[in-house]
Amino acid sequence: MRIGIGYDSHRLAKGRKLILGGVEIPFEKGLLGHSDGDVLCHAMTDSIIGALGIGDIGRHFPDTDKKWKDVSSIRMLSRIVKIAKAQGFKILWIDAVVIIEKPRLMPHIEKMKECIAKAGIPRNLINIKAKTNEGMGFIGKGQGTAAQAVCLLIKIKDKK
Repeated sequence: MRIGIGYDSHRLAKGRKLILGGVEIPFEKGLLGHSDGDVLCHAMTDSIIGALGIGDIGRHFPDTDKKWKDVSSIRMLSRIVKIAKAQGFKILWIDAVVIIEKPRLMPHIEKMKECIAKAGIPRNLINIKAKTNEGMGFIGKGQGTAAQAVCLLIKIKDKK
């Protein structure tokens, strides 16, 4: 078994869509990023990369590569899930938390799980929580958001 942890944060800005877990959430601001800025998918992706021991998200999806400009983070997550499977690993569990002051995410969590499942992680293996930062720091002031994720992998076959 292997465990990986992922983290990501982005600024909130007007003129961008708020995408979390592949879901567009109605809000007056969205996340700045080279891709769609989806901190939840980025944290999950990084947690799988960490469990595989293959660097970090920036190594696989550099913000200097135009190929990843404005791309859906679900696509990035899907690519890493395929790498895990190719290396003989199965995802046993992903637990994640999104830290955001507004908007409330609870009504969107099941849709996020549906979207993330399209990347190759069965929905029953995903847990997503939403927390505020109680008005503290850049998140509490509504300037950005962050997400953390932990992934548990198991080796099911040796790669050939």
